[in-house]
Amino acid sequence: MPYKIGTKQTTRMVEQQIAERVLVAKDADPRITGRIIDLCAEAGVEIVWVESMEILGETCGIDVGAAMAAMIPDE
Repeated sequence: MPYKIGTKQTTRMVEQQIAERVLVAKDADPRITGRIIDLCAEAGVEIVWVESMEILGETCGIDVGAAMAAMIPDE
């Protein structure tokens, strides 16, 4: 399943009701993750907590850490 990685893209996917679930790193800054958690609650999108930004980045196939990513349907 493809991912949209990063705060802006993840937020956009939730707002457009495209995201099937959102991955959030437990060690990401709460000032960044707070808004997406609220948005997901409003939109009924499942949040999957990942241990660290590093692991989330690896999961998404990138070489840097990521605070959040949206899982989207295959296009």
